[in-house]
Amino acid sequence: MSQTVKRQASGTQKFLDVVERVGNQVPHPVMIFVILIGIVIVLSQILYMFGAHVTYQAIDPETDKLLTLSTSARSLLTVDGIRFMYTGVVQNFMNFNAVGIIIVAMVGVGVAEEAGLVNALIRKLVVVAPPAALTYILVFVGILSSIAADAGYLVLIPLAAAAFISVGRHPLAGLALAFAAVASAFLVNILIVPTDGILTEITNDAIHLVNPNLSIDLTANVWFSMGSVVLLTFLIGIITDRVVEPRLGAYTGEHPAEGSDLSDAEQKGLRFALWGLLASMAFLCAMVLPPGAPLRHPITGAIIGNSPFMNSLIVTIAVIFMVCGIAYGRGAGTLRTANDAIGAMTKAIASLAGLILLLLVIAQFLAYFNYTNMATLAAVSLADLLQRANLDALWLLVGFVVVTFVLDVLITGAVAKWAIFAPIFVPLLMRLNVSPEAVLAAYRVGDSPINSITPLNAYFAMIVVFAQKYQKDAGVGTVIALMLPYVIVLCVVWTAFLAIWHLLGLPWGL
Repeated sequence: MSQTVKRQASGTQKFLDVVERVGNQVPHPVMIFVILIGIVIVLSQILYMFGAHVTYQAIDPETDKLLTLSTSARSLLTVDGIRFMYTGVVQNFMNFNAVGIIIVAMVGVGVAEEAGLVNALIRKLVVVAPPAALTYILVFVGILSSIAADAGYLVLIPLAAAAFISVGRHPLAGLALAFAAVASAFLVNILIVPTDGILTEITNDAIHLVNPNLSIDLTANVWFSMGSVVLLTFLIGIITDRVVEPRLGAYTGEHPAEGSDLSDAEQKGLRFALWGLLASMAFLCAMVLPPGAPLRHPITGAIIGNSPFMNSLIVTIAVIFMVCGIAYGRGAGTLRTANDAIGAMTKAIASLAGLILLLLVIAQFLAYFNYTNMATLAAVSLADLLQRANLDALWLLVGFVVVTFVLDVLITGAVAKWAIFAPIFVPLLMRLNVSPEAVLAAYRVGDSPINSITPLNAYFAMIVVFAQKYQKDAGVGTVIALMLPYVIVLCVVWTAFLAIWHLLGLPWGL
């Protein structure tokens, strides 16, 4: 038995090695997206010439109204298309929110990292956390990080790599588990997150097409989400320990493991950082809690949902890291003057130069792809195909998950896909006695796992850059090979978990 398992493991490792080698033979990511832009331009002309066209219903997330829409392929080789490509370069880049988010976040994180706070916190975590539990703690925190939108990508992923290297483990394994937790489990949490509000409202508008008197609320998937968090925490942890890390082997790079003992100066710096954190939280409470506070919604007074507080979480995180980093630097003696702090910010932003160039090209690709309407054409066509398949309720639910897997490669935005899918699948499955809560739960499963291997994920390129810090020749293939075991297992096991939950008739939420 042990020899069989060993052969299977060896075969899996060889397959992933081939994936990595083939993937890393592809051109630089900038060139990949230049090639993709060329493909989109040619394909848009072909679809335009053949008159590709779909009519469908979708819910407007802002007005909650059901709209009947008609979409046709648009060519980038027409006069209007060429004009769009030529004149839109700057605006396309400015509209790409990931650029601003990364720069703002790195201003604060850069201060904390240069001061030594990040390193000290990781070593403190290693001292406090039992070694066997470190993997699962990081996965759990990564899943919960979706409450802060993109912060998990920018903060937790590099921290997890640093945590692994501090205990003599391979940093790419830490990076992989954090990326899987942040990206491939994005739509589940043990808490109610801002995205839940939007998805719930879109679901209710789709329900009202069948039953105007029926609605679900924010907690409609809370039990399934909690169960999924437990399942995914153990799955991602086991895959890391049993598949990903053994394949990587011992780390012998340029970032050797450091001792976990903290010096007196570092301990003092952590105490100062704690005071900085408390001061930051006090300031934040003053900005949020009182009636009429600046970060409440100006009309409803709401804190959670579409409010200044939730819309500025990245700024809040950057401020907290900056204050705590400066406080730590003062205590530990690593940042003595304002110029030292400014130098740390400058260094952090300078390190993003290559990534910003890549994002410039990605921004153009996404703008061109959206202009052609190809994503909408693909989504509606696949949904119609599944609807005509005449499947029973369970298999239609599973088929919906699979279609969402496929579309997530092209449309990574959770809200955009659900606005198209909800009016089709919620009424369809309700007529087969499947609750709308089940359909929304199925969408959560389908929308998440592929996020960690699609290059259209705005942060995928950033993960490649993080990996190159520890492995100079790391490329797209390296990251895909790291993430593929997570994606395959999560797609299969999580879908089975959904099916079992449905068959057992367990409550989806409150």
